Amino acid sequence: MTQAFCGDCNRARLSTEGRMYLCLFADKGWDLRELLRGGSDDATISNALGHIWGQRNDRYSELRAHLPPEAAQGRKRVEMSYIGG
Repeated sequence: MTQAFCGDCNRARLSTEGRMYLCLFADKGWDLRELLRGGSDDATISNALGHIWGQRNDRYSELRAHLPPEAAQGRKRVEMSYIGG
């Protein structure tokens, strides 16, 4: 990626297992399965998603230029194909 757009990103991805990822290069996701299958109403789901998004700090594309090569290479992340990237 030649130009990072992390600051303007407004996308989240949901895996088939119900985990929400906030970045194509995320190394963790949030488990929403219980919330989505447990009968939660729309307001509860919306509040939970807003809370998760509000804590967002995934900025890998912006930060990778400043990481030492070994840190970037050894970093575990979810595969884009898993989250529809």
